[in-house]
Amino acid sequence: MERLLEGFDHFRRHVFPEQRELFKKLATGQSPHTLFITCADSRVMPEMIFSALPGEIFVYRNIGNIVPPYAQHVSGVVAAIEYAVKVLQVRHVVICGHSDCGAMKALQAPAKISHMPSVAAWLKHADVARYVVAENCPGLQGDDALKRLIEENVVGQLEHLRTLPAVAAAMANGSVSIHGWVYDIEHAELRMFDAVTGQFVPFDPASRKVPEATPHARFAMAMTPAA
Repeated sequence: MERLLEGFDHFRRHVFPEQRELFKKLATGQSPHTLFITCADSRVMPEMIFSALPGEIFVYRNIGNIVPPYAQHVSGVVAAIEYAVKVLQVRHVVICGHSDCGAMKALQAPAKISHMPSVAAWLKHADVARYVVAENCPGLQGDDALKRLIEENVVGQLEHLRTLPAVAAAMANGSVSIHGWVYDIEHAELRMFDAVTGQFVPFDPASRKVPEATPHARFAMAMTPAA
């Protein structure tokens, strides 16, 4: 706690005075342009990674950057998304996974979290990603398997995101775009899901185009029960 309080004292003395007018404006409201859904992992700090000022992004964090399907689970994340879209009127929703994700490691080895029933139940909302990888990439092992699982989980959560009525309506009228990203902690790299190719592509700072994440056939097929 001492470290946190020292950090606050530094903020109050050195950071706040330089942005006093910004905080004065924010004291009466917010209008973030993006809802950023990411993992609760302490190594992932969206405001730092994206050099965002206070008030720019509305951040929601949970284990595994999960968005439960609307019909299955009304939770804090679902409520936050609805609020961000309908009240704050964000223009973008990003689901961002990250490298070395402990939640995805647990998804690979469910027996290791059998003593944590709440965590196990929560990760059921990501189980479709494990199924997609097992069915389509049975030969992947180690880091390659984890990387693919992290990516497929982002794609899966994007599909869940679209089941929320507020998001579906906003996407239909063009007021919201959704995006799927994966952040590499060690190399400070960003991969972005391109729905046209169904692949994650490296962020290109020279390009002004940001891929949007609309449904892709590979995931729709995986979710369709066999006849």
